[in-house]
Amino acid sequence: MGKKNPLSFRHLCLRRRTKKKLDQPTLSPPPPPQPMGRSPNTAAAGGSVPGKGKKKAGGARLWMRFDLTGRSELVECDKSTIIERAGIPARDLRILGPVFSHSSSILAREKAMVVNLEFIKAIVTAEEVLLLDPLRQEVLPFVDQLRQQLPYKSPANLHGAGPADVLDSEMQVSTGGRWLPVPEAAEGLQCDLPFEFQVLEIALEVVCTYLDSSVADLERDAYPVLDELARNVSTKNLEHVRSLKSNLTRLLARVQKVRDEIEHLLDDNEDMAHLYLTRKRIHNQQLEVGGDGSNSFAIVPHLPRLSSKRSGSLVSSFLDDNDVEDLEMLLEAYFMQLDGTRNKILSVREYIDDTEDYVNIQLDNQRNELIQLQLTLTIASFAIAFETLIAGLFGMNIPCTLYKIHGIFEIFVGSLTAACVLLFLLVLAYARWKKLLGS
Repeated sequence: MGKKNPLSFRHLCLRRRTKKKLDQPTLSPPPPPQPMGRSPNTAAAGGSVPGKGKKKAGGARLWMRFDLTGRSELVECDKSTIIERAGIPARDLRILGPVFSHSSSILAREKAMVVNLEFIKAIVTAEEVLLLDPLRQEVLPFVDQLRQQLPYKSPANLHGAGPADVLDSEMQVSTGGRWLPVPEAAEGLQCDLPFEFQVLEIALEVVCTYLDSSVADLERDAYPVLDELARNVSTKNLEHVRSLKSNLTRLLARVQKVRDEIEHLLDDNEDMAHLYLTRKRIHNQQLEVGGDGSNSFAIVPHLPRLSSKRSGSLVSSFLDDNDVEDLEMLLEAYFMQLDGTRNKILSVREYIDDTEDYVNIQLDNQRNELIQLQLTLTIASFAIAFETLIAGLFGMNIPCTLYKIHGIFEIFVGSLTAACVLLFLLVLAYARWKKLLGS
C-alpha cells in the first residue's frame, strides 16, 4: 500500500468541509465520504451516502470519482472544490446544472473536458472522471460500464500486475500544484485510445444505446396505434396518435441535439485537437522536465518499444498536435449510429403522416358520400314539393268541373305521382350528367 497523498481528491473535499464546519460549528461532525467499493444501491440503502439523510450544506452536490484504474469513490463537494480540482471556469458547472438538463455539449478546456450528454454530466481529465449525480436511475448504466471497462484498460491489467502493482500505478505526485501520474502509468498508451476518449466512448455508447432503445419502444407502440387508427377513426385513437406525435417530437429533438454536437466537433479539427487531454499533459510534462530537444522525450521513453503495429501511429498521435484521426473515427462511428436512430424516428414520422393522409382521404370520401346523399334527398324533396303544390291548389274552395267527374280522384292522383317521379328521375339524370353524383 502506498502512503496517503495529502493532496488527494478526498482529502481536499474533507479539508474544505472541515474548514466550513469550524467557522460554523454544529452538534456532530459530518460523516466521511463513503468509498464506493459496493454498488450504489447498497450504499443508498445503508444510508451512508453523503447527502441522502440530510440537507446538503453550502451548495454541495454528490459526485463520483473514477481514476485511471477504475477505482471509484463518492464525495460531496461544492463548486469551488470542483473548479479548483478540474481547472474549469464556473460557467461550465452551470452547464451541468438543471437549467441545461436537456442540452448536449462536449466542451474542451485546458485540463478537462466537460461532457453534458442527456443524463450524463461529467468532467473528464487525463487521469480521472468526476460524475455528477451518479445515483440517478439513468446514470447507473454509465457507472456500471465505467467499472467494467476502465479496469480492463488500465496499465495494471494490461500487464497482468497484482493488487499491489495496481496501487503503485495509482500513486500520483504533485509538481507545482499539478497532478501528474508516475512514469509507469504511461504504459497505458498501448491502448487504442487515451483515457479521456475511453470515457467519452463509454458515454456516447450509453447515450446512443438509451436513445436507440427509446426509439425501439416508440416504434413498438406506434405501429399498432396507427394501424388501429386506419381501421377505426375515433376520438380515443386520435388522442393516442396525438400523444405519440408529442413523444416523437421530443425524442427527435434529443437525438438531434447529440447528433449536432458530434457534427460540430467533426467539422472543427481545432476543437477536436483541444480534446486530447493526455497529449497536452505530456507536452506540459516535457516543458517542465526539459525544455531542450535532448530531454523532449524523457517523459515517455518506452513508447518506441511498443510491440504492436500501432506503436508508430500512437507515438505520432501523442506528439503531433494536428493528428485527430483517432477521435475523428470515434465520433464518426457514433455519428452514424445517431444518424441511423434519427432515420428510424423520421420513418415513424413518415408512417404517421401517411396514416394521417389515409385517414383524411377516408374522411373526405365519407363527406363526399354525405353530400351526394344530401343532393339526392334535395331532388326528391323538390319532386314531392311539386306534387304538394298541385294538391294545395286543388285544396282551395274554388268551384271546378273536375269535382263533378266520378272516379277522377284516383286517376288524377296517380297521374300526378307519376309526373313527380318522372321529374325526380329527370333531375337526377341531369345531376349525374353534370357529374354531381357518383356513378
